[in-house]
Amino acid sequence: MMATTLMVNLLQTGYEYGYNTGIATQNLSSGGMYLLMILIGVVGYVVQARLQSVFKKYSQVMFPGGLTGAEVAEKMLRDHNIHNVKVTHVKGHLTDHFNPKTMTVNLSDSVYSSRSVAAAAVAAHECGHAVQHARAYAPLVLRSQLVPLVNFASSMATWVIIAGLAILASTQNETVCWIGIGLIAMSALFALVTLPVEYNASARALEWLRASRVMAEPELKQASISLKWAARTYLVAALSAIASVLYYVMLVVGRRD
Repeated sequence: MMATTLMVNLLQTGYEYGYNTGIATQNLSSGGMYLLMILIGVVGYVVQARLQSVFKKYSQVMFPGGLTGAEVAEKMLRDHNIHNVKVTHVKGHLTDHFNPKTMTVNLSDSVYSSRSVAAAAVAAHECGHAVQHARAYAPLVLRSQLVPLVNFASSMATWVIIAGLAILASTQNETVCWIGIGLIAMSALFALVTLPVEYNASARALEWLRASRVMAEPELKQASISLKWAARTYLVAALSAIASVLYYVMLVVGRRD
Protein backbone atom coordinates (compact mmCIF):
# COMPACT_ATOMS: atom_id res chain seq x y z
CA MET A 1 0.00 0.00 0.00
CA MET A 2 2.07 2.88 -1.26
CA ALA A 3 -0.41 5.55 -0.13
CA THR A 4 -0.51 4.27 3.46
CA THR A 5 3.29 4.12 3.75
CA LEU A 6 3.67 7.62 2.35
CA MET A 7 1.03 8.94 4.75
CA VAL A 8 2.78 7.52 7.82
CA ASN A 9 6.19 8.88 6.77
CA LEU A 10 4.83 12.32 6.00
CA LEU A 11 2.81 12.59 9.19
CA GLN A 12 5.79 11.66 11.32
CA THR A 13 8.06 14.10 9.49
CA GLY A 14 5.51 16.92 9.60
CA TYR A 15 4.67 16.48 13.26
CA GLU A 16 8.28 16.30 14.46
CA TYR A 17 9.37 19.25 12.37
CA GLY A 18 6.27 21.26 13.17
CA TYR A 19 6.66 20.62 16.91
CA ASN A 20 10.30 21.70 16.89
CA THR A 21 9.57 24.90 14.97
CA GLY A 22 6.35 25.77 16.74
CA ILE A 23 4.22 25.22 13.65
CA ALA A 24 2.21 22.24 14.92
CA THR A 25 -1.34 23.35 15.61
CA GLN A 26 -2.60 22.90 19.13
CA ASN A 27 -6.31 22.84 18.58
CA LEU A 28 -9.10 20.29 18.64
CA SER A 29 -9.09 19.81 14.89
CA SER A 30 -5.44 18.69 14.99
CA GLY A 31 -6.22 16.23 17.75
CA GLY A 32 -9.18 15.00 15.73
CA MET A 33 -6.91 14.31 12.77
CA TYR A 34 -4.60 12.20 14.92
CA LEU A 35 -7.58 10.24 16.19
CA LEU A 36 -8.67 9.75 12.58
CA MET A 37 -5.21 8.47 11.65
CA ILE A 38 -5.25 6.02 14.54
CA LEU A 39 -8.73 4.85 13.56
CA ILE A 40 -7.71 4.30 9.93
CA GLY A 41 -4.61 2.42 11.09
CA VAL A 42 -6.69 0.13 13.29
CA VAL A 43 -9.24 -0.45 10.52
CA GLY A 44 -6.41 -1.20 8.08
CA TYR A 45 -4.95 -3.77 10.46
CA VAL A 46 -8.34 -5.42 10.99
CA VAL A 47 -9.07 -5.56 7.25
CA GLN A 48 -5.64 -7.02 6.46
CA ALA A 49 -5.99 -9.61 9.24
CA ARG A 50 -9.47 -10.52 8.04
CA LEU A 51 -8.23 -10.89 4.45
CA GLN A 52 -5.50 -13.27 5.58
CA SER A 53 -8.03 -15.24 7.63
CA VAL A 54 -10.54 -15.50 4.77
CA PHE A 55 -7.87 -16.49 2.26
CA LYS A 56 -6.53 -19.16 4.61
CA LYS A 57 -10.04 -20.51 5.20
CA TYR A 58 -11.00 -20.76 1.54
CA SER A 59 -7.54 -22.02 0.57
CA GLN A 60 -8.61 -25.21 2.31
CA VAL A 61 -11.82 -25.49 0.27
CA MET A 62 -11.02 -27.41 -2.89
CA PHE A 63 -12.16 -25.98 -6.20
CA PRO A 64 -14.89 -28.35 -7.52
CA GLY A 65 -13.58 -28.08 -11.08
CA GLY A 66 -10.19 -29.40 -9.98
CA LEU A 67 -8.34 -26.63 -11.82
CA THR A 68 -5.25 -24.94 -10.42
CA GLY A 69 -5.04 -21.17 -10.16
CA ALA A 70 -2.87 -21.11 -13.28
CA GLU A 71 -5.36 -23.24 -15.22
CA VAL A 72 -8.23 -21.00 -14.15
CA ALA A 73 -6.30 -17.95 -15.37
CA GLU A 74 -5.47 -19.56 -18.70
CA LYS A 75 -9.07 -20.62 -19.26
CA MET A 76 -10.43 -17.17 -18.43
CA LEU A 77 -7.99 -15.54 -20.83
CA ARG A 78 -8.94 -17.96 -23.62
CA ASP A 79 -12.65 -17.42 -23.00
CA HIS A 80 -12.10 -13.67 -23.43
CA ASN A 81 -10.10 -14.27 -26.62
CA ILE A 82 -6.92 -12.92 -25.04
CA HIS A 83 -3.92 -14.81 -26.42
CA ASN A 84 -1.05 -12.36 -25.88
CA VAL A 85 -0.97 -12.61 -22.07
CA LYS A 86 1.14 -15.29 -20.37
CA VAL A 87 0.40 -16.78 -16.95
CA THR A 88 3.57 -16.95 -14.84
CA HIS A 89 4.62 -17.95 -11.33
CA VAL A 90 6.09 -15.43 -8.84
CA LYS A 91 7.35 -15.97 -5.31
CA GLY A 92 5.56 -14.73 -2.23
CA HIS A 93 2.12 -14.81 -0.63
CA LEU A 94 -0.68 -12.79 -2.26
CA THR A 95 1.84 -11.07 -4.52
CA ASP A 96 -0.40 -11.76 -7.50
CA HIS A 97 -0.63 -9.02 -10.13
CA PHE A 98 -1.13 -8.27 -13.81
CA ASN A 99 1.77 -6.53 -15.52
CA PRO A 100 0.71 -4.67 -18.68
CA LYS A 101 4.33 -3.98 -19.64
CA THR A 102 5.29 -7.65 -19.87
CA MET A 103 1.71 -8.78 -20.61
CA THR A 104 1.80 -11.36 -17.85
CA VAL A 105 -0.60 -12.50 -15.15
CA ASN A 106 1.73 -13.28 -12.25
CA LEU A 107 0.41 -15.73 -9.67
CA SER A 108 1.98 -16.29 -6.26
CA ASP A 109 3.05 -19.53 -4.56
CA SER A 110 -0.30 -19.85 -2.78
CA VAL A 111 -2.30 -19.40 -5.99
CA TYR A 112 -0.42 -20.73 -9.03
CA SER A 113 -0.61 -24.46 -8.31
CA SER A 114 -3.37 -24.46 -5.70
CA ARG A 115 -6.72 -26.06 -6.52
CA SER A 116 -8.65 -24.06 -3.90
CA VAL A 117 -11.60 -21.69 -4.20
CA ALA A 118 -9.45 -18.81 -2.92
CA ALA A 119 -6.78 -19.46 -5.57
CA ALA A 120 -9.39 -19.56 -8.34
CA ALA A 121 -10.88 -16.25 -7.14
CA VAL A 122 -7.50 -14.49 -7.04
CA ALA A 123 -6.44 -15.87 -10.43
CA ALA A 124 -9.71 -14.76 -12.02
CA HIS A 125 -9.36 -11.32 -10.44
CA GLU A 126 -5.91 -10.80 -11.94
CA CYS A 127 -7.24 -11.93 -15.31
CA GLY A 128 -9.96 -9.33 -14.80
CA HIS A 129 -7.18 -6.74 -15.04
CA ALA A 130 -5.96 -8.35 -18.27
CA VAL A 131 -9.49 -8.08 -19.66
CA GLN A 132 -9.61 -4.42 -18.59
CA HIS A 133 -6.36 -3.81 -20.45
CA ALA A 134 -7.62 -5.55 -23.57
CA ARG A 135 -10.85 -3.54 -23.47
CA ALA A 136 -9.05 -0.25 -22.68
CA TYR A 137 -11.02 0.20 -19.45
CA ALA A 138 -10.77 3.95 -18.78
CA PRO A 139 -9.86 3.92 -15.05
CA LEU A 140 -7.09 1.38 -15.73
CA VAL A 141 -5.72 3.51 -18.56
CA LEU A 142 -5.77 6.55 -16.28
CA ARG A 143 -4.04 4.66 -13.47
CA SER A 144 -1.29 3.50 -15.82
CA GLN A 145 -0.75 7.08 -16.97
CA LEU A 146 -0.50 8.25 -13.36
CA VAL A 147 2.20 5.74 -12.35
CA PRO A 148 5.28 7.78 -13.40
CA LEU A 149 3.79 10.96 -11.92
CA VAL A 150 2.99 9.24 -8.63
CA ASN A 151 6.46 7.67 -8.43
CA PHE A 152 8.03 11.11 -8.88
CA ALA A 153 5.63 12.74 -6.41
CA SER A 154 6.26 10.06 -3.78
CA SER A 155 10.03 10.49 -4.01
CA MET A 156 9.84 14.29 -3.69
CA ALA A 157 6.90 14.90 -1.33
CA THR A 158 8.75 14.49 1.99
CA TRP A 159 11.59 16.82 0.99
CA VAL A 160 9.26 19.45 -0.41
CA ILE A 161 7.14 19.38 2.76
CA ILE A 162 10.24 19.79 4.95
CA ALA A 163 11.42 22.72 2.83
CA GLY A 164 7.94 24.25 2.89
CA LEU A 165 7.68 24.00 6.67
CA ALA A 166 11.14 25.57 7.06
CA ILE A 167 10.16 28.49 4.85
CA LEU A 168 6.83 28.83 6.60
CA ALA A 169 8.57 28.96 10.00
CA SER A 170 10.55 32.05 9.04
CA THR A 171 8.20 33.71 6.57
CA GLN A 172 4.52 33.73 5.74
CA ASN A 173 5.09 32.20 2.31
CA GLU A 174 2.96 29.06 1.92
CA THR A 175 3.77 28.35 -1.74
CA VAL A 176 6.24 25.50 -1.21
CA CYS A 177 3.94 23.90 1.36
CA TRP A 178 1.08 23.86 -1.14
CA ILE A 179 3.37 22.35 -3.76
CA GLY A 180 4.20 19.58 -1.29
CA ILE A 181 0.52 19.06 -0.55
CA GLY A 182 -0.10 18.81 -4.28
CA LEU A 183 2.52 16.06 -4.51
CA ILE A 184 0.86 14.17 -1.65
CA ALA A 185 -2.49 14.62 -3.37
CA MET A 186 -1.15 12.71 -6.38
CA SER A 187 -0.96 9.58 -4.23
CA ALA A 188 -4.49 10.20 -3.01
CA LEU A 189 -5.70 10.56 -6.59
CA PHE A 190 -3.94 7.33 -7.55
CA ALA A 191 -5.55 5.50 -4.62
CA LEU A 192 -8.99 6.79 -5.61
CA VAL A 193 -8.55 5.79 -9.26
CA THR A 194 -7.41 2.35 -8.09
CA LEU A 195 -10.76 1.67 -6.37
CA PRO A 196 -12.92 1.26 -9.51
CA VAL A 197 -10.09 -0.69 -11.16
CA GLU A 198 -9.99 -3.25 -8.36
CA TYR A 199 -13.74 -3.51 -7.82
CA ASN A 200 -14.37 -3.87 -11.55
CA ALA A 201 -11.72 -6.60 -11.87
CA SER A 202 -13.46 -8.54 -9.10
CA ALA A 203 -16.84 -8.05 -10.78
CA ARG A 204 -15.44 -9.36 -14.08
CA ALA A 205 -13.91 -12.35 -12.27
CA LEU A 206 -17.16 -13.31 -10.54
CA GLU A 207 -19.17 -12.79 -13.72
CA TRP A 208 -16.87 -15.17 -15.62
CA LEU A 209 -16.77 -17.75 -12.82
CA ARG A 210 -20.57 -17.81 -12.88
CA ALA A 211 -21.02 -17.70 -16.67
CA SER A 212 -18.39 -20.36 -17.35
CA ARG A 213 -19.96 -22.64 -14.74
CA VAL A 214 -16.59 -23.59 -13.35
CA MET A 215 -18.00 -22.83 -9.88
CA ALA A 216 -21.26 -23.75 -8.20
CA GLU A 217 -23.22 -21.15 -6.23
CA PRO A 218 -21.76 -22.04 -2.78
CA GLU A 219 -18.20 -21.67 -4.08
CA LEU A 220 -19.13 -18.46 -5.91
CA LYS A 221 -20.25 -16.98 -2.60
CA GLN A 222 -16.95 -17.93 -1.01
CA ALA A 223 -15.01 -16.44 -3.91
CA SER A 224 -17.05 -13.24 -3.61
CA ILE A 225 -16.26 -12.94 0.09
CA SER A 226 -12.53 -13.38 -0.60
CA LEU A 227 -12.49 -10.69 -3.28
CA LYS A 228 -14.54 -8.25 -1.21
CA TRP A 229 -12.04 -8.34 1.65
CA ALA A 230 -9.16 -7.91 -0.80
CA ALA A 231 -10.88 -4.84 -2.28
CA ARG A 232 -11.36 -3.33 1.17
CA THR A 233 -7.59 -3.06 1.62
CA TYR A 234 -7.57 -0.61 -1.29
CA LEU A 235 -10.43 1.33 0.29
CA VAL A 236 -8.42 1.74 3.51
CA ALA A 237 -5.40 2.88 1.47
CA ALA A 238 -7.55 5.52 -0.25
CA LEU A 239 -8.90 6.80 3.07
CA SER A 240 -5.36 6.97 4.46
CA ALA A 241 -4.13 8.97 1.49
CA ILE A 242 -7.04 11.42 1.73
CA ALA A 243 -6.49 11.85 5.47
CA SER A 244 -2.84 12.62 4.83
CA VAL A 245 -3.77 15.42 2.43
CA LEU A 246 -6.30 16.84 4.90
CA TYR A 247 -3.74 16.81 7.71
CA TYR A 248 -1.28 18.98 5.81
CA VAL A 249 -3.98 21.31 4.57
CA MET A 250 -5.02 21.86 8.20
CA LEU A 251 -1.39 22.33 9.23
CA VAL A 252 -0.85 25.11 6.71
CA VAL A 253 -4.22 26.78 7.27
CA GLY A 254 -3.80 26.54 11.04
CA ARG A 255 -0.46 28.43 10.78
CA ARG A 256 -2.41 31.50 9.66
CA ASP A 257 -4.27 31.75 12.98
